[in-house]
Amino acid sequence: MNKVILMGRLTRDPEVRYSQSGDGQLAIARYTLAVDRRFKRDGDQQTADFISCTAFGRQGEFAEKYLHQGTKIVVEGRIQTGSYTNKDGQKVYTTDVVVENSEFAESKAAAAGNGMGGGFAGQTPSQPMSPVGEGFMNIPDGVEDEGLPFN
Repeated sequence: MNKVILMGRLTRDPEVRYSQSGDGQLAIARYTLAVDRRFKRDGDQQTADFISCTAFGRQGEFAEKYLHQGTKIVVEGRIQTGSYTNKDGQKVYTTDVVVENSEFAESKAAAAGNGMGGGFAGQTPSQPMSPVGEGFMNIPDGVEDEGLPFN
C-alpha cells in the first residue's frame, strides 16, 4: 500500500501549467508543503520537512484557484519516485507526493487572523475555541492536556 497524509503550509504559490490530454487540457500544479516535525533534544524544537507535491486534473485546478503561499492544507496521496539526468550528465533522484485529495486545514478567518505563522496570536486559554472544520478544534499553545475530553 502506498498512501500518505500530510498537513502543512504552502511555501509559495503553486506553479500550474496545462498539458494536452485526450479530453482537452489537463492542469498540473506543483507546490511544496512545509510540514512541521517535532523532536526532543535539549528542549522542544520544531523544524519542518519540505515535501514536493504534484496535483493533476481537478486537484490541479483546485490548487490554481484556491491555494496560495501560507495556506494550510491536508493532502492525501501517494509517494512517487523518479529520476532524470541533469544538464551536467548527473543522475538526479526525485520523490514527490502525487495528490489524490486535498482540503483546507483551517477556516478563512483563522488563516487571516494567523497569517503565515500558524500560531494563535492574541488567543488565550480562557478564550473560547471555535471549530475549524469537520468538528475539530484548534488548541492554542499553552493549554494543558488535562482539560481535553479524550485523556
